Amino acid sequence: MRRFIEKFINYLRVEKGSSSHTVKNYSLDLEAFAIFLGDKDISSVDHLALRKFLAEMRSKNYAKRTIARKLASLRTFFKFMYREGHIKTNPITAVSTPKLDKRLPVVLDEGKVERLVQAPRIDDPAGLRDRAILETLYSTGVRVSELVGLDTGDVDFISGVIKVLGKGSKQRISPIGDMALGTIRKYIESKNEKKVRDKGAVFLNKSGRRLTDRSVRRIVDKYIKVASINEHISPHSLRHSFATHLLDRGADLRSVQELLGHMNLSTTQIYTHITMERLREAYDKAHPRA
Repeated sequence: MRRFIEKFINYLRVEKGSSSHTVKNYSLDLEAFAIFLGDKDISSVDHLALRKFLAEMRSKNYAKRTIARKLASLRTFFKFMYREGHIKTNPITAVSTPKLDKRLPVVLDEGKVERLVQAPRIDDPAGLRDRAILETLYSTGVRVSELVGLDTGDVDFISGVIKVLGKGSKQRISPIGDMALGTIRKYIESKNEKKVRDKGAVFLNKSGRRLTDRSVRRIVDKYIKVASINEHISPHSLRHSFATHLLDRGADLRSVQELLGHMNLSTTQIYTHITMERLREAYDKAHPRA
């Protein structure tokens, strides 16, 4: 099993160009299944064995979403195994994904986004960097992995766009607002070139190296507290807020899909549900006969 997992992970990295975060999740999910299998050969796995694995996770009180994610990992793995001819039949086709409750993403209103973005002090390079990070996340809707991957050559100050390397190594051009661009420019100009280790990277840590996803999450958590925001949010919440605010102000769904780098329109449609819920709330509050 582990030999095949290694082949599959290599396929994700080399051929699909999956992010390190995706590769890590697949590795963990497949390792859990390998432990469950023990000494059994992969060719002996049938739909009954898979259902037994699901039952074991339920008995350990795993959340539905965790079980669904692990099942999705197995689904992709067995599809790869079948396509490459390592197994004669794909056992997971007979296993259905557990039904999940619909959960809308957390979105901040425009006032709270403004408070969050304004929270870092800009009288020192670290605060200037943090302001530039928050401005960029909200101005462009990029994922954290896309943000930390930005190089100075990806920022076009004249045209007001950035070049983003998204999921599956797919590039897209994203507009970026003047306020975010201005803050990035000031931050780049404030860098001490003698301390810079990763010359190309836009956002650096204290050691002069490219920031990691985890560092950005810590930065956002810090300013959530500074801005006294009570909602349980993450850097991704700025992406959700970006998309929802665009739709609230009349942007069409296809344009938002392009800006977010979504492959399928159905992924973007979750934001129309948020917008409709907000309209409903506004109607219920404002209409005398609601």
